[in-house]
Amino acid sequence: MKDSKLTEKDSKLTEDERQRVEQAFADVPFAKLLGIEVVEMERGVAVLRLDVRDELRQNNGIIHGGATASLIDTASAFAILTVLEPNQTTTTVDLTIHYLRPLVKGRAQARARVLRAGRRVIVVAVDVLDEAETLAATALTTYLRLN
Repeated sequence: MKDSKLTEKDSKLTEDERQRVEQAFADVPFAKLLGIEVVEMERGVAVLRLDVRDELRQNNGIIHGGATASLIDTASAFAILTVLEPNQTTTTVDLTIHYLRPLVKGRAQARARVLRAGRRVIVVAVDVLDEAETLAATALTTYLRLN
């Protein structure tokens, strides 16, 4: 896929694309371990959520930054998957996160959006909202196409 701007008409996934994304998500045991769930998928966008649970807390009672980072990275990967051809793969090369507020209860929701899908590099922005829909973290991540 060359650089592209998605129109609203292009945002819906076909049934085959949706099944491919759902199967890919089912094949990620780490996401299951953390309890990450898919909320919404469309072309270039993925919304995932994570319940704040005791197993994910650090000693101060807030969700561990690594759990938040994993939610961000997973949401990014699935936003990207919606714009890749079936035989293409990517890997994360950079992930910059700004933690703005602690996640202490309820659900965290990450909304990842592909900003640019170039021939080699894909850039994604992610916002993480807490239960009150307050911005808790924001991230910018870069992926490299491998094939």
